[in-house]
Amino acid sequence: MGTAQLRTPGRLAWGRLLADRTGIICGFVVFLYFLIGIGAPVVSALYGHDAYTMYGQEQPGLLNEFGYPVKANGGIDGHFWLGLEPEFGRDVLMQLLFGIRTSLLIAASVVAVVTVVGTIAGVAAGYFGGKTDFVISRVIDVALAFPATLFFLSFTPLILSLFVADDENASTGLRVMALIVALSLFSWTKTARLLRGQVLSLREREFVKAAKVAGCSPWRVMTKELLPNLWTPILVTVTLEVPMMVTTEAALSYLGVGIVEPTPDWGRMIKNGAAHYLNDITYMAIPGLAMLVFVVAFNLFGDSLRDALDPRSAR
Repeated sequence: MGTAQLRTPGRLAWGRLLADRTGIICGFVVFLYFLIGIGAPVVSALYGHDAYTMYGQEQPGLLNEFGYPVKANGGIDGHFWLGLEPEFGRDVLMQLLFGIRTSLLIAASVVAVVTVVGTIAGVAAGYFGGKTDFVISRVIDVALAFPATLFFLSFTPLILSLFVADDENASTGLRVMALIVALSLFSWTKTARLLRGQVLSLREREFVKAAKVAGCSPWRVMTKELLPNLWTPILVTVTLEVPMMVTTEAALSYLGVGIVEPTPDWGRMIKNGAAHYLNDITYMAIPGLAMLVFVVAFNLFGDSLRDALDPRSAR
């Protein structure tokens, strides 16, 4: 009897996840990225370099007359572990680590906002139905009709213009807030539509009807009866949204409407590297490879987490 009581859904899901070697490895990689991003200042202090000092211009012999690292493979050596940035001569390792920090900060903030907004909208639409469902569903339809990339490209400068006359003089904090607002504005719709469909089926279940008969308020029914049954789709959505937001933010920075000099960012690094790839491909390859590993690991971890949380998952 004691053993049976211990086999809760959470323990069963945890057991499935532990049995998935790919999921555990990818989860560790994702955790390592977040740990490095949070601890980038500590790594910088231990490593002895930062992400802003132009070492190539301050120390003779590191860059040639064309602004490229003198040593092979982008200047990789025991002093600069991932080499130097062409032209400016900044430390690539520090640029990469602080770029992780920037990208994950923006992505995590956006996903937190869209998850909360999408959950509230989706649960409300599915539970109340009628006019509430009609209004929310039509808003979702209109939002999904917008081409996302063009929207982000046009609205990010517009949001900045509300606070500063010239977006080139906008602070890094303001740019980060503009990106979070622009990326969040319509990205909540996928979560809302998914949860609306889940709630439409759950609201006809016996436990929901029993709560209504018992006189529970709509808020209590939604938070105590419906929400606990929605954690699986919510978590799966989060694991899909985080890597997508990382790549979207990088794309916006690459196109010049996101993070700009001198703030470290993966998209800005790839953009600068693309201008020098014929003479030094290392600077573009390193952030590109780092982003690829992160996105693949997060997606595989999301698949494993979905299988672990789904009791019908065959293992």
